[in-house]
Amino acid sequence: MKTLQDFNFKDKKAIIRVDFNVPLNDKFEVTDATRIEAAKSTLVKILEDGGSCVLMSHLGRPKGFQDEFSLRHIVKVISDIMGCNVKFVEDCIGEKAEKAVADLKNGEILLLENLRFYAEEEKGAIDFAEKLSKLGDIYVNDAFGTAHRAHASTTIIAQFFEGKKCFGDLLAREIESIDKVLNNSEKPVLAILGGAKVSSKITVIENILDKVDHLILGGGMSFTFIKAHGGKIGNSICEDDKMELALDILKQAREKGVTVHIPVDVVAADKFSNDANTQICDINNIPDGWEGVDAGPKSIALFDEVVNKCKTILWNGPLGVFEMEKFAAGTIALGHSIEKATKNGAFSLVGGGDSVAAVKQFGFEDKVSYVSTGGGAMLEMLEGKSLPGIDAILN
Repeated sequence: MKTLQDFNFKDKKAIIRVDFNVPLNDKFEVTDATRIEAAKSTLVKILEDGGSCVLMSHLGRPKGFQDEFSLRHIVKVISDIMGCNVKFVEDCIGEKAEKAVADLKNGEILLLENLRFYAEEEKGAIDFAEKLSKLGDIYVNDAFGTAHRAHASTTIIAQFFEGKKCFGDLLAREIESIDKVLNNSEKPVLAILGGAKVSSKITVIENILDKVDHLILGGGMSFTFIKAHGGKIGNSICEDDKMELALDILKQAREKGVTVHIPVDVVAADKFSNDANTQICDINNIPDGWEGVDAGPKSIALFDEVVNKCKTILWNGPLGVFEMEKFAAGTIALGHSIEKATKNGAFSLVGGGDSVAAVKQFGFEDKVSYVSTGGGAMLEMLEGKSLPGIDAILN
């Protein structure tokens, strides 16, 4: 696996695929710069070697050239994070872009305009990729969030850099962290899968059953398992058409010696609202008109015990509707449990949009071993799929 450390970038222009698809408010101000900060160490290494950086990214889902999706809106934030004046060019291919790259000096950073202003980017067009390839001497992919897409800038471009392509720091760390959980883990290994639907996690569950010793199934998906066993779940979310599958998953887990942990009690609410009336119910006996919205106190204690006897922990999906303050206790308690286990030497990986949002919201970001930046890409790796953006560097 070639990384930045395999190259000296002195006098070289590195063309770097970053994932700067950051959220903007209605004044076009960046509201969360995490993805930009995550790329910093890659850019610093190249600049310190005496090279220059040509950055390419997408932003949003534009239909052709739309100013609201212009990357010029984020130039100041990148400049502030990098501590230098970042240059910007209003195109990503062609004469204008080529001249801006030709004028770029060692130690400087240039941001190209939004790749998705061209439909050829998402189509993976080879001629578009070739035009991008003219803008650098070495290709660096540091965009884990788009590594599962065979787009021109994430995959196709790599063929023009035979022997001159590598992973950036961020993408290398993502690959190593997921590999550590799936293939090089210290036992016991625990996977915590939450969220609303079993259907969105089926392939993940099936792929990791051979790798884990314990599996916690929480959040909305747990009700499908409870109802499949004949439990009363009131108005709780349930995928009736996935109940047979839920029973099959539990059977597979038993056969592989994996201990499955499902909540034993829940916080139930009489409506889906922060001002709902609530009660603690046995998960098998939720009254009609009530729905489970968070893990109950017995479940929290049970999960804490499981988490703290494991040495490798994967967390993907919350235990309740944490976006509502009243139903966040289970997810927060799980965060504290993982924090404690990590302090005691466990390796903890958090990934998936909702889990990452919860970790940031409740201040656990620096208290776990690694927080993944790519939701869809991480899920596909956990499903055992190969990612085109990663394969393009390896092959």
